[in-house]
Amino acid sequence: MSQEHCSLLRSVLYTEVMNAGRTARDRARAELTREIKDEARRQLAVDGAQKLSLRSVARALGMVSSALYRYFPSRDDLLTALIIDAYNAMGDAADEAAVGESPRERWLSACHAIRAWARANPHEYALIYGSPIPGYRAPQDTVAAAARVPLLLLKTLTEAEPRPAFEAPPLTDGLADQLERLDVEPKPAPETLNRALMVWSQLFGMLSFELFGQFVGSVDPADEFFAHAVGQMADFVGLAGEVGDR
Repeated sequence: MSQEHCSLLRSVLYTEVMNAGRTARDRARAELTREIKDEARRQLAVDGAQKLSLRSVARALGMVSSALYRYFPSRDDLLTALIIDAYNAMGDAADEAAVGESPRERWLSACHAIRAWARANPHEYALIYGSPIPGYRAPQDTVAAAARVPLLLLKTLTEAEPRPAFEAPPLTDGLADQLERLDVEPKPAPETLNRALMVWSQLFGMLSFELFGQFVGSVDPADEFFAHAVGQMADFVGLAGEVGDR
């Protein structure tokens, strides 16, 4: 084997060893990052977001705080990661469920999937739709994940030819201007967008009432109430049609 071939072989072997080392380190880092977030979620369920600290997470994992700081420089960075994960998990559930022959079917399926995710993950739901965390300000990084569910519902709505169940009063000039400046894609007519915002806030209002115990003594369990309400909401935004509403 020539000297040139030996040099090339050594170069290839060195590159493979370095890549293998990086891959192993990347896997180890990803695994520890997952463990950190899992422990943080456990502490959220026990103590709430206000009491979450890097020191308590590090202590539970048997780490020194300085080691954890290499993964999350601050409590807010850890909270941001958890918030993005929660929004994306809810978005994934809605995306997977939004199937059906008609936009109405896809809308209803997505709404039911969002509720199922929220009921299965009440502490993560509270993290993104509960009371603001004192001292925490969500960065721009959270916006794309937070927009997934409303944009999915809006996309489903724009795939149809909305026929609202009843006419609404005309928009005020101020509201029309706000809706015009709203940067969303796809963007329906202002009246349709206004109805979409109303049902989006209604959807999460119902979920918050259910998860935070506000339906106790009235429509608890809320299964039938929720199914009836999201069907009415579909009518309100113009997704009329006879399908098997759950």
